[in-house]
Amino acid sequence: MKSYNEYLSMVNDAIHAIDYPKQPAQLYEPIIYTMNLGGKRVRPVLTLMACEALGGAPEKALDAAVGIELFHNFTLLHDDVMDHADVRRGQPTVHRRWNDNVAILCGDAMFTLATQHVQRVDDRHLPQAIRLFNRTAIEIMEGQQWDMDFELRHDVTEAEYIEMIRLKTSVLLGCACEMGAIIADASDEDRHAIYDMAMYMGLAFQLQDDMLDVWGDPATFGKEVGGDIMNNKKTFLLIHAQERAQGDDALELRRWLNDPYAMRDQKYPAVRAIYERLELRELSEQVIARYNTMALDALNRINLSDEAHQTFANLIAQLTNREK
Repeated sequence: MKSYNEYLSMVNDAIHAIDYPKQPAQLYEPIIYTMNLGGKRVRPVLTLMACEALGGAPEKALDAAVGIELFHNFTLLHDDVMDHADVRRGQPTVHRRWNDNVAILCGDAMFTLATQHVQRVDDRHLPQAIRLFNRTAIEIMEGQQWDMDFELRHDVTEAEYIEMIRLKTSVLLGCACEMGAIIADASDEDRHAIYDMAMYMGLAFQLQDDMLDVWGDPATFGKEVGGDIMNNKKTFLLIHAQERAQGDDALELRRWLNDPYAMRDQKYPAVRAIYERLELRELSEQVIARYNTMALDALNRINLSDEAHQTFANLIAQLTNREK
């Protein structure tokens, strides 16, 4: 198998080779801006890795991989509008650099471009590929709606939160791997196992992301920290803070949650300190380790060479023990 950076180079070359129309500039320039911001490109790399690991030629999965990355960036673009986020990957978000209307329409166009790329797979793989892609797209939108619904609730459970992040984050990682497996003509057993591996990896990935939003370094994280706290996002951390907090901590947490005018430089460090007193970072690390183990168990069910198995095992470790 190739190295991660070799797969990444294939993906980046294909993304940079996309020939967008020149007009209307207000539609396509923000898309180019978004795609040029880079990122880890985990999802398209997973598609190529899965395809080659299961006996296929990664080049045959490249269009689908680019489609998945376009779709992922579409979701981020719309998320930034909904979350009022100003920074993405260290740069101004599209709605901040242009405006909300431009961001919404560009996101719609990116979704369509993503579908067009996935449709370029070999005809015999097309029905399965499109069914998987469409199922994943609607699941992600369900996850986003649950995420927004949770902002209005005070009784969100850990199980509900895990299901939400499974839909919003994990299923696209699962789709990326299964897409590569489909193009490689893998067995049903291997397709399902590699999907499960990526899904559990995605749960650990998102829980790590929640931690980084609280304790990450903005210089390496690529966006402002504290956004979840400022938006009262029902993350794993906040859910457990509400369950564990007693006495003064409970009163202070409730006060911050009910203050719509709280300043970032006051609310964020205060709530972070409550999380630390309640040892929620340690609790998150335990749950992340559990999902890592589940991802490795699924990996062990896949018919892979020793090299491919080790490559995926290394990636699981890297993605869930990261600083950005």
